[in-house]
Amino acid sequence: MEQRYGAGPDQIDGMNTTQLRENFMVERLFVPGQISFAYTHFDRMIVGGAVPGEKALGFGDGKDVGTNLFFDAREMGIANLGGAGWIEVDGTRYELANRDVLYIGRGAETVSLGSDDAKSPARFYMNSVPAGHSVPTRLITRAESKILEMGDAEKSNRRSLAMYIHPEVAPSCLLLMGITDPAKGSVWNTMPPHLHERRMEAYCYFDLSDEDRVMHFMGRPDNTRHLVVANGDVVLSPAWSIHMGAGTGPYGFVWGMTGENQEYTDVSPVAIKELR
Repeated sequence: MEQRYGAGPDQIDGMNTTQLRENFMVERLFVPGQISFAYTHFDRMIVGGAVPGEKALGFGDGKDVGTNLFFDAREMGIANLGGAGWIEVDGTRYELANRDVLYIGRGAETVSLGSDDAKSPARFYMNSVPAGHSVPTRLITRAESKILEMGDAEKSNRRSLAMYIHPEVAPSCLLLMGITDPAKGSVWNTMPPHLHERRMEAYCYFDLSDEDRVMHFMGRPDNTRHLVVANGDVVLSPAWSIHMGAGTGPYGFVWGMTGENQEYTDVSPVAIKELR
């Protein structure tokens, strides 16, 4: 369990590229045969990655979060970004195809993750946040997600947004989770950029080629910075920061949010001409 303590908006002026990445990014989450976690101090979100091979991987101990079991006071969403796989929660198995998401509610005890084919392994991406009450564990398939079409092809920001863990699809305590895909020929996401002062967000960029990168923009609207993001990298976006990105090739990203509320529209848009 790595730690990410983060920083305030008045601190980024003194950070070089390495320091920005150390505070606002998590790299190397998807290691074959391993589970990796990073604990962020932005609303206590944990991001994780698991790539099971011939053997299943499991977790459930709460040592790193200060409780007896991991899910004593937490919930989690797990998105499969790879080949077909399965997740077993307290003895109940759920089959996950690519882009299926499993919600695990507070009170679960043990979790095991496996791949159907070790040569084409599942790549499980995890978001976990504190939860005040228990909501039943549930599989949300790609077909069950709610799709929103957004943006403008003429401005290169046409995209589809799939809601998975959301009050309109599958409820949770405080976690929101979904997947966004720019349309063919579009490069920009989350356009126009915005702030949501009552929620933080994590972006996991995936389906990038080895040669491509996403240029992710962060910071206050009048004082922006950028992060160069590779396939599988996660960007941590605090409530005070804008978030938007542009890719040099095709990509998608998983968004996960938590905070004061689950109102997806509780945002403050920022006009492009206001950015500095």
